[in-house]
Amino acid sequence: MDTNEEANKGSIWVYIAIATIPLVLVLGNSMLVPILPDMQEKMGISRFQSSLVITLFSISAGLIIPVSGYLSDRFTRKAVIIPSLIVYGAAGVLAVFAAVWNSYPILITARAIQGLGAAGTAPIAMALVGDLYKGGQASKALGLIEASNGTGKVVSPIIGSLLALITWYAPFFAFPIFCVLSLLAVIFLIKEPPREQKADPLRIYLGQIRDILRQKGRWLIPAFFAGSITLFILFGVLFYLSQILEEEPYRIEGVRKGFVLAIPLLGMVITSYTTGAKIKQNGTLMRWLMNIGLTLMTVALAFAIFLNSNLYVFIGLLTLSGIGTGLLLPCLNTLITGSVERDQRGMITSLYNSLRFIGVAFGPPLFGWLMSISHKTIFTTVSSMALLMLILVFFCIKPSGDMPEKS
Repeated sequence: MDTNEEANKGSIWVYIAIATIPLVLVLGNSMLVPILPDMQEKMGISRFQSSLVITLFSISAGLIIPVSGYLSDRFTRKAVIIPSLIVYGAAGVLAVFAAVWNSYPILITARAIQGLGAAGTAPIAMALVGDLYKGGQASKALGLIEASNGTGKVVSPIIGSLLALITWYAPFFAFPIFCVLSLLAVIFLIKEPPREQKADPLRIYLGQIRDILRQKGRWLIPAFFAGSITLFILFGVLFYLSQILEEEPYRIEGVRKGFVLAIPLLGMVITSYTTGAKIKQNGTLMRWLMNIGLTLMTVALAFAIFLNSNLYVFIGLLTLSGIGTGLLLPCLNTLITGSVERDQRGMITSLYNSLRFIGVAFGPPLFGWLMSISHKTIFTTVSSMALLMLILVFFCIKPSGDMPEKS
């Protein structure tokens, strides 16, 4: 075994360094969710315009992620992650100035550039985990990535709310700081194993990806869309909650609102980490957990159509949906990451993450539009989508026994 690989497997600091990458990424959206109503008021923009602060970030990331995936296969994972964190942090500085200048055009431009940087962070970290770890260690590390992603979602509304006590745009100052910390962790703590060979030239490489999708597309493509729809629902619900909590009859604002937003996400994060630690390469267990998770999401979101007058019950249902998400995503991550050889792993995981970002991108604006119709319309729509994903996953994704490991 390579010395670098041995060092990575034996160090808790490597886990921490890997976990900072998705943490930085998720802060890019979730930390801004609590301040969107304030942004609308202070900048004189509409609800739709404020949702674009989330959407443009996610769309630009989603479009560039496959390019980052190819580059990480062609060169190394760190050669993509490090410049991406630098771009992400630098654009964060521009976003700070845009907020201070009260310039909406500069702000959304900065957010789009941040998305370009985000494309080379967490999606490539997922491929890096597949390079560093095998078997049970890989599923545990992937569960850690999803848990770190979820932890970011839990703490970021609280951090965003706390920073907003200083001034509404204070959360923008946090991005560059977090990027610098993650950058240092990646540079000094992660020793990437040597690459035996680079990815083939682009034409041959794309042909290999096409062959993989032909061979495994029957379950890979449903897995991609299940991850996308799940993130669409999650961020849409967060946007919806952030808007309604400040209205009658709730009138919950500031840090209190941040804590309420964090409750469903806490259920997701605990479940994600536990799931990642338990599934190892057990395909039968993964299939059970994916279907149970989507069933919980479907039932909880369906009950939310009618049970929204009591805030405690409503948040409880959304937490149950979050637990379902925590059962589903680590299983999808493990299946997708382990499905291909190392030289194509960056592109396959990037296609998956690209669709996840697109799901995040369309959540806030579509939920904003659905809010103009009715609460029942929102939750009828998302519970139907969760049911459709349950049917698709049940019939198309059927791992069994111990999954083979890919090097």
